[in-house]
Amino acid sequence: MVNKTQMCAQIVNNRLIPSHLKMENPPMPEALLDHADKAQRPLYIIAADGLDCWLEKAPEGAAALIDAAGFRAKRGEVLLVPRAGKSPLALLGAGKKNDAFALGDAAMKLPEGDYQLAEAPEAINHQDLALAWLMGAYAFTRYTPRKRPPARIFIVDANAQAARQMAKAVYLARDLVNTPAADLNTGELEAAVHDLGKSFGARVSAVVGDDLLVQNYPMVHAVGRASAHAPRLVELTWGQPDHPRIGLVGKGVVFDTGGLDIKAAQYMRLMKKDMGGAANAMALAHMIMAAKLPVRLHMVLPIVDNAISGDAYRPSDILQSRKGISVEIDNTDAEGRLVLADALTRATEEKPELLIDFATLTGAARVALGPEMAPYYTDDEGLSADLELAAKRTGDPVWRMPLWDGYDNLLDSPIADICHTASSPMGGSITAALFLRRFVGDVPWVHFDIFAWVPKARPSHPMGGDAQGPRAVFSLLQARYDRN
Repeated sequence: MVNKTQMCAQIVNNRLIPSHLKMENPPMPEALLDHADKAQRPLYIIAADGLDCWLEKAPEGAAALIDAAGFRAKRGEVLLVPRAGKSPLALLGAGKKNDAFALGDAAMKLPEGDYQLAEAPEAINHQDLALAWLMGAYAFTRYTPRKRPPARIFIVDANAQAARQMAKAVYLARDLVNTPAADLNTGELEAAVHDLGKSFGARVSAVVGDDLLVQNYPMVHAVGRASAHAPRLVELTWGQPDHPRIGLVGKGVVFDTGGLDIKAAQYMRLMKKDMGGAANAMALAHMIMAAKLPVRLHMVLPIVDNAISGDAYRPSDILQSRKGISVEIDNTDAEGRLVLADALTRATEEKPELLIDFATLTGAARVALGPEMAPYYTDDEGLSADLELAAKRTGDPVWRMPLWDGYDNLLDSPIADICHTASSPMGGSITAALFLRRFVGDVPWVHFDIFAWVPKARPSHPMGGDAQGPRAVFSLLQARYDRN
């Protein structure tokens, strides 16, 4: 007899995935307008050092009202100036930096309604402004409705559809990270990959539970076996087989208790975001497929719930890896590098010409660079130079960290090929990257140790889950491979 859940189920790889496991992504808010209209309020973006010049040419009577209101064009400062018989002028301060992404909160600062960009400093890129507007308009609405609709804007010379596609990828990462493990455990995250693949005609497959041992993913299995939610390794492939191969890996720990080395409560509170690497990898995959880049994409996501039970893996255990390297376990709260190691090994088997991974891997990276910068590691100087340029182009900040060989011996083990954590507590993000490098070989590789979270809202980045690095990497890939 078939129950209601099974009737609503989606059949994937001969397995039933019930409909309640599917992510419910809300539609993108209508924050960008495609056409100009006379009813739209004119919006003037004014730099702090350009205010006096702007006031000299302001409509009659407006300058006195603006001066009386105390408007000084500080970043994010908003003023509506009434006009007799006409819609009011809307003023938005750009401050001193003239950075489009620093104005991303304008969609929620301006009163509801429709606007048209009338003027902006030359330094503000209109396409960046369109994307920033959408990024700032985001709200996580799965459990509660948004407080108000965003202000809508028409931006001349901006490709609204391109901005929407990029924002969809960012929203995907944010929605996934923001969803708690009760509604996004291993099965639900796999289902989200299937949904992504279906949207772009990609092939998605999964190895689940004890099949991980049969197909030689022993460390993914070891980390996830204690949970009632089966561990899995999910792969997505897209693009023509003869196109340049790009490997993409993301850490998918849907919740991290720390395992037997259990986290203290204050550190466990945000561990729904420990699949932020997988979410960011999926965002980048979305960008690549939406743009139809001529590449062969191979995304590998190890997805586990690092739980506690009598079957949990232990400190002092020796794990075998897919690569054949034996690994001594020091601390079960350093689980991410274990599942990534098997996934990186799988990705290298396809011989990609570039391998990228995203992971919320270490607290040490947050201590080093804080929550806003995306630390990355690579031995490839050309790749690093290209990535730095791409980050500046996109306003997606990254910072290179050293793969310092002098710390490599801190991973030595007396009874295994390697210990998965270092013998020193210092340089924790570096030694984690050095551990991963053992499983990559000579493939050109970049590793991101990201936070994937905004602890305090800032322009273009509402509080909560976030994409860190995918826009920069996509810009790099676009520069290398886009033939248009």
